[in-house]
Amino acid sequence: MEIEQLLTPERTRCVAPGLSKKRALEMISELASEQCPDLPRHELFESLMAREKMGSTGIGKGIALPHGRLSRITKPVAVMLKCDEPIPFDAIDHQPVDLLFGLFVPENECQEHLSTLAEVARKLSQKDLCRALRKADDNHLLYELVTE
Repeated sequence: MEIEQLLTPERTRCVAPGLSKKRALEMISELASEQCPDLPRHELFESLMAREKMGSTGIGKGIALPHGRLSRITKPVAVMLKCDEPIPFDAIDHQPVDLLFGLFVPENECQEHLSTLAEVARKLSQKDLCRALRKADDNHLLYELVTE
């Protein structure tokens, strides 16, 4: 599934310094809930935390792909955060994270979930794109860059 089918400008944010891992996951949950009112924020957050307990979703090079499965949703929902200051995230390379792509998927869509995560990881493995994302200073530019 293409990123522009998952993400909206309203769920794409440049974030000021001072976040923790927990607060970043809360923010991802809040943004998804604001745009999808039938998804309670606490359920979104709990799904992300349940996945993080199995192991960090920090994939290295300053990137994290926090994700959760929910029975209440029928299509994937994404949130993109770019942090002005990298945050500790227990990533596999032990480096802090400044690009977070949160994803919520239907509980019974395992293959689509894996395919979507792979597509996002592939896109965010592009060094030039990540460099541009890190330089983005407003939400709209961040959205345009990640969806082009």
